[in-house]
Amino acid sequence: MDYAIISSMKDFRDELLDKFVYYTGFDTMSDPSKVGLRRPTTKGQEVLLKELERELKALSIETTLNDDWALKGLLKGNSKGRTIAFMAHVDTADDVMGNGVKAQVIDYKGGDIRLSSGLIISEKDNPDLRDYVDSKIITSDGNTLLGADDKAGVAIIMSAVKYLVEHPEVKHPDIEVYFTPDEETGAGMDGFDYEKMKAGVCYTLDGGREGEIETECFNAATVTVRVSGVSIHLGSARGVMVNALTILSQIVSTLPQSESPEATDGRFGYYSPLEMKSNGAEGVLEIFIRDHDDEIFNYRIEAVRKLVEAIAFIYKGKADISTSVSYHNMAKINSMDPSAVNAIFSAASKLGIDCYEQIIRGGTDGARIAEVMKISCPNIFTGGHNFHSLYEWVSLEAMNKAVNLILGIVENGD
Repeated sequence: MDYAIISSMKDFRDELLDKFVYYTGFDTMSDPSKVGLRRPTTKGQEVLLKELERELKALSIETTLNDDWALKGLLKGNSKGRTIAFMAHVDTADDVMGNGVKAQVIDYKGGDIRLSSGLIISEKDNPDLRDYVDSKIITSDGNTLLGADDKAGVAIIMSAVKYLVEHPEVKHPDIEVYFTPDEETGAGMDGFDYEKMKAGVCYTLDGGREGEIETECFNAATVTVRVSGVSIHLGSARGVMVNALTILSQIVSTLPQSESPEATDGRFGYYSPLEMKSNGAEGVLEIFIRDHDDEIFNYRIEAVRKLVEAIAFIYKGKADISTSVSYHNMAKINSMDPSAVNAIFSAASKLGIDCYEQIIRGGTDGARIAEVMKISCPNIFTGGHNFHSLYEWVSLEAMNKAVNLILGIVENGD
C-alpha cells in the first residue's frame, strides 16, 4: 500500500507529554503477594483502567471492561484487512517504590541529570542520553521509579488511537487496543478472556531503547520451595532440631553464582532466588528460572528440583516443590508469521526510524498472547531506560517515533 498519509513524521510530543505525565500520577504499583487473591492486585490499577475506559468512550470507541480487568477498545476499520491489536499494561513494578510518582520534565542540554532526591543519572552510564540533547527527557524526582514501564506504552497507544479517530482519511482495518493489569507480577494474562480477541496480529508497546523491536523472550518459571524442619529449644537442639532456614540458605548458596542475573547477559539464562521467609521450623523460598532455550529451561527446573530434594534429605528436612510457568519464548510463533515484523520495518523505513531486532531478557503479556492465540506478538520500543529503578528515564522524542510507527503499521494494513 502506498503511504499517502503516514509518510513523514508527525508531532505528537505535546499531547504525549501531557498524557504520560498524567498517567504517572496514578498509583498503580502491583503487589505480587496478592496474586490469586484479587485482580487487579491493587486498587489504583482499577482507577487508571476506568479512566482509560472513559477516555476511549469519549473518542466514541467501543469498550469492554469485564471481571478480568483487561480493558478492550475497538476502533472499527474503514478498509479491509486482518484485525490489528496493540497492548500495554497499566501497572508498575514493586522493585522500588512505584507510587507517589512526581514526574520531572527536563529540557536536556547534555551531561548528567541530577534528580531532586540527589541521585544522578550519569551520561557515562547512560550514553543514549547523547542522542537527545536539546529535547525533553522525563524522570521521576528520584524517590520512586517513573513508570514508563509501561505508562509510556499506554500514552503512545492512546495518542495513536486519538489521531486515527480524528483523521478518518487514514485507511485501516479494525483495531483492538488492550490495557492489562498486573503484568509485572507475571499474572497479567491470568483470567484474560482470549475469546474476545479477534486480532490476527498483536503488537505490545512495552519495549525500551529507541529502535528496539523484540521478537524473542525468555521462558519463565517460578519454583516455590516449602521446607518443614523440626523446632525445639536451642539448648536441647542436638540431634533433634532441623533448621528450615539452614536448609533454604544451603539451597540458595548452592545455586551456581555464574548463572545468576548479575552474571549473565545475552542468551544466557539464570537461576535467581528472590524471596525467602523462614522461622526455623518452616520456610518458603521462591526461585525465578529464565532461559531462551526450551530444553535448557526444562533442565533448569529439573536441576532445582533435584538440588532441593538432595539438600533436604541431607539435613533431614521435608521439602515440597511446585513450579509455575509464567510464559514461554514467543520466538517460534513470531517466526511463523514474519509479516508482523516486516510491517514494523517497512513502516520504520518509510518514516526514517532506525529499528533493529533484539531479544528480551524478560517477557511481555504478548508472550502469553502468542502462546494461546498462536498469533505473532512482537514488542515495540517506548523509549524508556533503566526500568524498575530510581534512575528510570524516557525520551519524549522516542515516544513520538513510536506513535508514528504505530500509524505506519496500521496504514500498511498489517
